[in-house]
Amino acid sequence: MIFIVVKYDVLPEYADTFIERTREFTEATRAEPGNKWFEWSRSIERENEFVLVEAFDDDAGAAHVGSEHFAKGLETMRPLLASTPQIISRTIDGDDWDAMGELQID
Repeated sequence: MIFIVVKYDVLPEYADTFIERTREFTEATRAEPGNKWFEWSRSIERENEFVLVEAFDDDAGAAHVGSEHFAKGLETMRPLLASTPQIISRTIDGDDWDAMGELQID
């Protein structure tokens, strides 16, 4: 599975509308074959930082990056950002979330 985490530093004037402004990109990506999840969170420590956690089947990454909505989504985000996003992108074993072994709830 391809596992990706991206941090976005959003300009303060767009922080409260960032999720809505990226909704079309989010919905199109979630509808892609091979997309496992595409989840936004807002930092509780840095109010203008948004974190995207996403995952794809191993063979779905190229189609995602090559899609029309990917290019459009980047152009939508570009004027909203204060700096270049930071990313971790790795191919990892597994195909979904695992239960945390250290904190089991029965």
